[in-house]
Amino acid sequence: MSGIKKHITQRERRHDRVRKKVVGTKERPRLSVRRSLKNMFLQLVDDKSGNTIVSASTLDKDFREKANYGGNVKAAALIAELLAKKAKEKNVEKIVFDRGGYAYHGRVRAVAETLRKEGLQF
Repeated sequence: MSGIKKHITQRERRHDRVRKKVVGTKERPRLSVRRSLKNMFLQLVDDKSGNTIVSASTLDKDFREKANYGGNVKAAALIAELLAKKAKEKNVEKIVFDRGGYAYHGRVRAVAETLRKEGLQF
């Protein structure tokens, strides 16, 4: 198995292990984090009904007006601010954080810290 494929498989295993315990509800949705090399995707998901309540990504028009590149810590903080504004419009104040098997470091950490600063509790 190549090094890259092994790395992805290990992340997927960590993610599956966490998803067994982390469940989002309408009152407290799950924040799903997905990142690639150039972009980042955030979703607030109600797992009980299977609906996405709010989503934001570095490909959105709102983000592209403020920044061009979505693969760094600055972009992660910016996208988290946009998600927090959308969540507050939907009256979401408490969430469950699902880092997607990624290390709590860099962009994932920037998202978490920015959301806390914006007033979301988890």
